[in-house]
Amino acid sequence: MNLSHISSASHRTQNMDNKTTEPSDFTSPLLPTSYGAHVVGVDFLEKRHTGASSVPTTLILTTLVAVFGSYVFGSAIGYSSPTQSGIMRDLNLGVAQYSIFGSILTIGAMIGAVVSGRIADYAGRRVAMGLSQIFCILGWFAITFSKIAWWLYVGRLLIGCGIGLLSYVVPVYVAEITTKNLRGAFTGVHQLMISCGMSLTYLIGAYANWRILALIGIIPCLVQLLCLPFIPDSPRWLAKVGRLKESDSALQHLRGKNADVYQEATEIRDYTEAFQKQTEASIIGLFRMQYLKSLIVGVGLMILQQFGGINGIVFYANSIFISAGMCTSFSMLHYMARFSESIGTVAMVAIKIPMTTLGVLLMDKSGRRPLLLVSAVGTCLGCFLAALSFVLQDLHKWKEVSPIMALIGVLVMFFPFMPI
Repeated sequence: MNLSHISSASHRTQNMDNKTTEPSDFTSPLLPTSYGAHVVGVDFLEKRHTGASSVPTTLILTTLVAVFGSYVFGSAIGYSSPTQSGIMRDLNLGVAQYSIFGSILTIGAMIGAVVSGRIADYAGRRVAMGLSQIFCILGWFAITFSKIAWWLYVGRLLIGCGIGLLSYVVPVYVAEITTKNLRGAFTGVHQLMISCGMSLTYLIGAYANWRILALIGIIPCLVQLLCLPFIPDSPRWLAKVGRLKESDSALQHLRGKNADVYQEATEIRDYTEAFQKQTEASIIGLFRMQYLKSLIVGVGLMILQQFGGINGIVFYANSIFISAGMCTSFSMLHYMARFSESIGTVAMVAIKIPMTTLGVLLMDKSGRRPLLLVSAVGTCLGCFLAALSFVLQDLHKWKEVSPIMALIGVLVMFFPFMPI
């Protein structure tokens, strides 16, 4: 659920540029005449060199606003783990009822993901992000003031719809506003912010009441919602819907006022024109023999990720540590007794953010395939260690070691989930 759109969004947008590197002949200038006058002159080369030498501040700030949505995504995923005991106690819920609360998020995310492409294409990337934050805000409020289980379910479902939209539109928007040489790292920031949101929610939730934690979840939603009017729409989307002047203006704003954007704007127009000439393909076309290998690999990677059990670990990490007997094991240490219930959560926070940062740095240097292979091995090893710890606990063997083995297994399982 949480990473399924990242690779497809960034790869699709990279292909846009790979297909449109040849210059095209336009009878009218793409930008005001002051840019067209320098296309073949010395000033053009100087501007290209100046624009490529550094990352524009406007691009960095725009990306930061977009990835606030990723932080919301992470905080929604991480909410159910540290709040389980508090919600079950205050609202008198059973394990089955709380399991519905935790899992209904994925149902909402499925709904949001199904409609995300249509909304983002027809209304624009900014509108889609704003709509998703409205869903999330309503959901957090419903959870905060809930007195019965049904309000919890409604709130969690609304948040799921919101993050389903965000899981598509944020990486697509970031990929569309960045240049080819920065695209991998910038779309990786999406997953980094998911990790930050999840980790900080774990950390705060270990000590804060569940209602307060839900209110805190509203803050990043409001930040993005209030900042969206101040960032430009995607130049590629603007060109797609025929707003070419606005596309050029947005591109100039993102690259800096002194950067030359003629070639990039031309490439965007070339791709848009070629795309509009194509007939819209049906979903049945995916199952042709020429696409079969790519389809199996893409869907297979998604299945591998989801069936690895990461959502179960993320949603119920605290109860897993308690069931593994980790609290009992650590309670013998007097100076850690106060934090025995949250020691696993704190360890996960300490691991998650550095490993995701490492993934962002390695993604464009080492390639996706080596990282995927490391991920598969790490997921398998983590699941094996966690399962072995529960088997040993059932057999009443190695009682002092099995809780530590469960912690190591969960942490090892977190290693592979980097932005690939």
